[in-house]
Amino acid sequence: MWLSGEMQSPIEDYALVSDLHTGALISRDGSVDWLCFPRFDSDSVFAAMLGTPEHGRWLVAPLSPESEVVERSYISSTFVLQTHWRTPEGEVLVTDFMPLTDRRANVVRRIQGLRGSVTLRQELEIRFGYGDIVPWVSQGTEDGVPVLLAIAGPDALLLRGPRLKAADHRHEGTFEVAAGDVVDLELVWYPSHRDKPPALDIDEALDSVISYWRAWGASCLDDGEYADAVQRSLLVLRALTHEDTGGIVAAPTTSLPEQFGGARNWDYRFCWLRDAALTLEAMMTHGFAEEALEWRNWLLRAVAGDPEDLQIMYGLAGERQLPERELGHLPGYADSVPVRVGNGAVDQYQADVVGEVMVALEKLRGHGVTEDNFSWPLQRALLGFAEKHLDDRDHGIWEMRGDLQYFTHSRVMMWAAFDCAVRAVRDHGLSGPQQHWTDIRDGLREEILQRGFNRELNSFTQVYGGSELDASLLQLPQVGFLDYDDPRMLGTVERIEKDLLDAQGLLLRYRTDSSDDGLEPGEHPFLACSFWLVEQYAHGGRLDEAKRLMDQLVGYSNELGLLSEEYDAVNNRMAGNFPQAFSHLALVRAADALQMARGEADPHESMARE
Repeated sequence: MWLSGEMQSPIEDYALVSDLHTGALISRDGSVDWLCFPRFDSDSVFAAMLGTPEHGRWLVAPLSPESEVVERSYISSTFVLQTHWRTPEGEVLVTDFMPLTDRRANVVRRIQGLRGSVTLRQELEIRFGYGDIVPWVSQGTEDGVPVLLAIAGPDALLLRGPRLKAADHRHEGTFEVAAGDVVDLELVWYPSHRDKPPALDIDEALDSVISYWRAWGASCLDDGEYADAVQRSLLVLRALTHEDTGGIVAAPTTSLPEQFGGARNWDYRFCWLRDAALTLEAMMTHGFAEEALEWRNWLLRAVAGDPEDLQIMYGLAGERQLPERELGHLPGYADSVPVRVGNGAVDQYQADVVGEVMVALEKLRGHGVTEDNFSWPLQRALLGFAEKHLDDRDHGIWEMRGDLQYFTHSRVMMWAAFDCAVRAVRDHGLSGPQQHWTDIRDGLREEILQRGFNRELNSFTQVYGGSELDASLLQLPQVGFLDYDDPRMLGTVERIEKDLLDAQGLLLRYRTDSSDDGLEPGEHPFLACSFWLVEQYAHGGRLDEAKRLMDQLVGYSNELGLLSEEYDAVNNRMAGNFPQAFSHLALVRAADALQMARGEADPHESMARE
């Protein structure tokens, strides 16, 4: 049991297991503290990560207070977690995974005796509705195996394993595991109006899930210095992808704070067009052509319809209604409130999004993927939307909740959208008003250089007419707006280093104490921004600095290779939602940049090597 007032586990102490529909976060202490069934964006059944055990968790760990974790790791190239426990009486291996075999929504925990005899404790507190709904629980047997059934409204959870005892709205018990013993626990969710799913063949399910992940990971084309980190990052992107729809969530969690004790707590269990576009690029760069097409098709389905209804994010299947609300019954991670579900940024206008989509689809064309009768007309419609809103201010890439502005990054991404359109006609023979798009593109470039670049400061600025910096300016050369070594870019980098680098050498997105983002100041460095700086250093000829920063950033991964959204380098702890797709995407790009700058095989040609 957690003691009164005890804090949740550090974010970096969590592991992710996934079934390509949802994911569970398991602490180093053996507790499943976050799990939503049956989808990433469903209500949670365990929410202790945002509160206390009374908000739902599933603990399996040795009873002895002298127990210790000897090692915790994934089986190579998989999301099958293994935790080796040692106690004075013996040792056990706990294997946690989510089966992929029959599309059921479940978690399996296998305990194997390695030495001596170990007493394990199990504590189960099921709370549907984000920790708010206590279910009706009954117990019985099924083919001689104890079963526990919890039901509340449309949801049912069935646990197969050692019998538990009711104790103050939770269930707990102990069981012995001797050397050579194997004890399996299976927790399965199903709609309460349906029949109970039959027992799973655990051996078969485990073999199948290992085979799947290993086969998928083996397809990763990367042999550079950071190959292991790149492969794990690509595996994370796959683990955060909904198998049926192709939608990728930004993270499997909500409301893990960007500032401990603060209000910058957001729900990331949705699909941002920006993330989908960057994921598409990462996948095709590293040999996953099929996955790239899946994400392209999700993206095109999501934005289909009236271009005026374009959103920056969607649900896993392309849902458009994602209303934000606060869960007042949850005290939050590290007392960070409010806890939010849904995301109000869905209603924002972010002018960069069309550009992000167009850049990704242009690169897909460059890899030889032809447009169909749906994809190119839809892109033309998006260009029409961008042209109609050419003079509109927006909220920017960081989803500012202050006044609308002309963000320099947003204007550059609009330029990129029309630049891709021009090249689609010129280089790929697609239909469209090439000269008209050229005129819009060139007009945007002239405007950006006049209004987004401060000659006195020798730097691009966050917004037109301003003096503040923004790390998203590092993306200007990434989309070809200017060269990495252009004097204007070098001047911008110099100011970014001066104004946005913290004492530990990490890059802030922007200065929250001097930017109008609608919230109280304060957040930790956003890891993706520092990876962008690695990319800039690598392409700008500062290879030693790129390597040092890359090593520092990769070193912030936990023992399982997972990265959060932000990092508190002062206290050596992760912050923000976890694991974060954007951080892993940026890691892949940075590793590619270093490999290219060293003159090694161009990773962007990897698909051609298939």
